[in-house]
Amino acid sequence: MHTNVATNHTKSEILQLLLQLGLTSSGSFAIWRKPKSNTVEIVLNDTSAPVKVGLALENLEPGFIVHPFADQADQKAYFIKANKYFSFDLEKPLSTEDLPEWAKIQLKNQERLSPNEIRELLINQTLVSKVKTSKLSENKEHFTQLVKEGIKAIQENKLEKVVPARTKTITIPPNFNLGCTLLSLMEAYPNAFINFFHLPHVGTWIGASPETLIETKGNIFCTMSLAGTQKATGDNPLKSVAWTQKEIEEQALVSRYIVSCFKKIRLREYEEHGPKTVLAGNLLHLRSDFRIDMQETGFPELGSIMLGLLHPTSAVCGMPRSEAHNFLQEFEGFDRSFYAGFLGPVNIQGETSIYVNLRTASLHDNEATLYAGAGVTEDSDPEKEWEETELKCQIIGKFIQNPSA
Repeated sequence: MHTNVATNHTKSEILQLLLQLGLTSSGSFAIWRKPKSNTVEIVLNDTSAPVKVGLALENLEPGFIVHPFADQADQKAYFIKANKYFSFDLEKPLSTEDLPEWAKIQLKNQERLSPNEIRELLINQTLVSKVKTSKLSENKEHFTQLVKEGIKAIQENKLEKVVPARTKTITIPPNFNLGCTLLSLMEAYPNAFINFFHLPHVGTWIGASPETLIETKGNIFCTMSLAGTQKATGDNPLKSVAWTQKEIEEQALVSRYIVSCFKKIRLREYEEHGPKTVLAGNLLHLRSDFRIDMQETGFPELGSIMLGLLHPTSAVCGMPRSEAHNFLQEFEGFDRSFYAGFLGPVNIQGETSIYVNLRTASLHDNEATLYAGAGVTEDSDPEKEWEETELKCQIIGKFIQNPSA
């Protein structure tokens, strides 16, 4: 490897190096940066066959978990065990000498790959993990009809809310630079969970999720309800926003669902803060935060318990959950795969942070499939719901098509 060990790398060069380490290992790996953090982390397991584990989070070794949307019956998730781990501060200079020993050994016998070579490596590795979507899921007419079916089911009192989704496939451009794309996402969305993961023969995904599903740190458990969507406009979008009754009720439904989960396990002592308006990329949402002391309430395994109760949340599925899920299975017309599932680091540095896999794209062949959904209530307008999904697709799509967007 022809590198001057004393040379500090640019941020995108560091990310390119980490991607090279992952993609040349023949194993599974994940790179991420948590919301409101400058720390980038990577876990790598160079076992070629992806591993699945049970969902008792407290018993898992350190690693990164990935679970699809639909497999409620499957109480197992993909897991990238942290056989190799590294973290660094994006704001501090880093040279090759600062890399951990395992990374230096792996890079020692390799030429440094260019962004284009990384792109080729990525495309060659994802040829065998193409996500199956139907052309229906790209079709505007199909989606607006899906919204109409949802409104009808709500009017007939079969559902309170449903969250239909769609896909949009774009070509990965010849000048695509994965390191730059990841860095651009980190800089553009400081409040999102920026992530990239690669499971050989299963999937390769990139995302910027605004929604925490569960978080445990020491004795503290946190979750949130995030729903309602508006385009951010003006110089100070947080001040000029006005929420409609439809959007307020949509978010309240999600909060009520979380509280109903607490009641189910007879948990009465919790803090609820919100709702407040938050900015996520080019969109505004309503968010409420919930906080519980697991030691005081006698729930040391609350992370695993709530994960089982919350997923899939009403924000990505609907209410009542079982009926909404059945509606989506019947009418949506495609496999969501990891979209609206969950992912995140488990038991790393004493913390577990799991996020709903939103604002995400699957990379396969020479294409990226973007995923987006919209919360449908009785007051929904099919045309506006389509526009909302278009805005959500742009959050990741514009950085794939133009990494320095």
